[in-house]
Amino acid sequence: MLQIDKVLVSDDLKNVMFSCDLKACHGDCCVEGDAGAPLEEEEISILEDYIEFIKPYMTKEGIDVIEKSGVFDYDADGEYVTPLVNNRECAFVYFEDSISFCAIEKAWLKGEVKFQKPISCHLYPVRLSKVGEFTAVNYHKWSVCAPALIKGKKEGVPLYRYLKDPLVRKFGEAWYEKLAGEMGK
Repeated sequence: MLQIDKVLVSDDLKNVMFSCDLKACHGDCCVEGDAGAPLEEEEISILEDYIEFIKPYMTKEGIDVIEKSGVFDYDADGEYVTPLVNNRECAFVYFEDSISFCAIEKAWLKGEVKFQKPISCHLYPVRLSKVGEFTAVNYHKWSVCAPALIKGKKEGVPLYRYLKDPLVRKFGEAWYEKLAGEMGK
């Protein structure tokens, strides 16, 4: 474990090789599991503000869930998460060629919103948790990401490098440079 400022970073970010392989996994992290993606409280109001720009990229079922229940739900621990369609797939998912993609991110890519997607989605397979006054950054191993482990090992990409953009988005460029310096040792 490594500490950078008020962030505790698992050694897995250096030791696990990872690179998403959507052709192999089909984006199953967006459609499997027992809860939606974790949401930070401020992300809820952002989603509420942008929902009309996101809806055109959502499935009918996802829109129905959002219109009935809103842009967030609660998981078993009472934490904010994205709502699910049929207790399975994220309400914000859409499909192209049998691969799951994010409607929020599509609206962002088209320049229609200024929010890329929830940070938990951008950081996946890393999950954040609070440990006292610290934020813990831990790798979440899940069988749906097995193809990413194979591709990451083949390409020699450690998790911290694969996740550079979302780590910078969450913690800042200076923090990431400290991380990269420590991981390079």
